[in-house]
Amino acid sequence: MIEIRFHGRGGQGAVTAANILASAAFREGKYVQAFPFFGVERRGAPVTAFTRIDDKPIRIKTQIYEPDVVVVLDPSLLDTVDVTAGLKEGGTVIVNTEKSKEEVLTKLKKKPGKLALVDATGIALEILGVPVTNTAILGAVAKATGIVGLDHVKEAIQETFSGALGEKNARAAEESFNRTVIYEL
Repeated sequence: MIEIRFHGRGGQGAVTAANILASAAFREGKYVQAFPFFGVERRGAPVTAFTRIDDKPIRIKTQIYEPDVVVVLDPSLLDTVDVTAGLKEGGTVIVNTEKSKEEVLTKLKKKPGKLALVDATGIALEILGVPVTNTAILGAVAKATGIVGLDHVKEAIQETFSGALGEKNARAAEESFNRTVIYEL
């Protein structure tokens, strides 16, 4: 089983990203689970969302405490939240940031096995005109993990957002896939 934990802020689409990733994996014949964890439910507050993907039925119903993959939609969370808490040995961290590998690593409490960086905010602003990074970051997830294919991610996005909005969001995911830089650590 692959367990993914998303860290974002209310209004950034972390919950939607977790659901779209699950939908993409389901399209590939996988069993999936996606669910949020809310504390104080307000725009801008830290939000955590989870996705589980497996080849067999998933029976566990708890939060993800030891993720294989951590996805950070808002880089400011690196200063306030231990996003690597419980990260499995050799796990992957994917961060929406303009910062360098060295700058990001100084903010992580645990060194991941793989670090993927992409300026999903810049891509979202460029293509969507708004700084909502949830669909853009999914392109980075597809590239950094290989858990799901980009085509299935784009299909799931277009199922979630119809028409021109779906096409733009799918394009944001593809652009993010192309621009993601991966470091094996």
